[in-house]
Order: sequence, then C-alpha cells, then structure tokens
Amino acid sequence: MKIYSVYDPEFNDYGKVIEGAATGKILEVLKNETPIPEGTVYVPDFEPISSLDEAKKLSNTLFGGVPAQYGFCNGHNTKLNCLEYHRCSEFNLGTEDFILILAKQQEIEDFMLDTAKAKAFKVPAGVLVEVYATSLHYAPCHVDPAKGFQVLVVLSKGTNEARPDFENTVKEDGYLTAANKWLLAHEESSEAKNGALVGLKGVNIDIAADL
Repeated sequence: MKIYSVYDPEFNDYGKVIEGAATGKILEVLKNETPIPEGTVYVPDFEPISSLDEAKKLSNTLFGGVPAQYGFCNGHNTKLNCLEYHRCSEFNLGTEDFILILAKQQEIEDFMLDTAKAKAFKVPAGVLVEVYATSLHYAPCHVDPAKGFQVLVVLSKGTNEARPDFENTVKEDGYLTAANKWLLAHEESSEAKNGALVGLKGVNIDIAADL
C-alpha cells in the first residue's frame, strides 16, 4: 500500500496540518506518562494532559471554545480492522512518526465501504493534524515496531464515552458503538466478533510489509 505524507496534496481531502500551535508540554506528558502496550490502548480523556494550561489554550484554537477532551491511543498496530467517524473533527499528535489509514464518508454505500478506497498517510513526530469529521479513521499504525506509537486524540467533550441508551430508529443508529462514534467493522476484526456491525468489505489492510 502506498503511504503518502500529510504534506502531500492527497491529504487535503481528509484533513490538514495545524501549524504554529504550542504543544511541547502536551508531548512531554504524552511521552512520559502514557503506556505503550503490545496491542493498543485508548483513553478518551487523560487528566494530566487535559489539565495543562497549554491544552486549555489549544482548545480555543481547535474547537473555538467548545469543550474538548484530551485522550490518547497508544501501542503497536499495522492493521485496518475498522473505520469510524464522528460529528466533529479529530486532532492527532504523536511522539513518534505514525500512520493513519483514512477513507471518506462519501465513499460509503448503504453502510458498506470497500477497503480498496482507503489511503494511508504518515504523520511526522510532533506534527499536529486535523482529521475532518467526514474522514473515516481508526487506530493509528506504528512506523517503527521497536517504538510503537503514542498519539494524542483530541475530540469534542464526551466523544467515545458510553453509548447513549435509546431505541434505534434509523439504520445509522445500529452503527453507533459509543457516544459520537459510528463504527464500520471488518468481518475479521475482534470488534465484529464482539457484535459490531460489519461495514467494510475487501481486504483487511495490513501495512506491515509496506513499512
């Protein structure tokens, strides 16, 4: 699979690089106070980061004053497995280079997406990127298996918390797996085996051979 850079024009449809934001203290806490498991771990809101003055100031830049949460997704990964979307942009920042596998909501047909439409983008260490709300995404992939990845995940407050309890009324409701999180799973994924609806067809992409 070809791996583009977030500085390539191909990324313009999926997100953008945020230049000039102060993130040094955030990166310091992310690097020194969050784990790197063999698999992956996701924490929606990590207080040692969200309580930083730097994070509070950054929320104004990223969400214009709307409450934001500062979590992380860390570990080791090379596979697609699922794609998700939110009703808001997501912002990512890594202590090391990492890779995002992305697709477009507009490419979903009847809640099914062909994985052949996905593209991979490398994000350099210390570069803050916005992933648009219309971009499907999931867990990052590592570049160096010896280092893994530690990636900041900034979202609107409450995203990825417990799924609200309500009766499904439209088809899309069935894909809601957490608050503000709609998930399309590949049939080979553990998420699908645990009950998530299958919404990806084609190869479950693995970029291990492309690194």
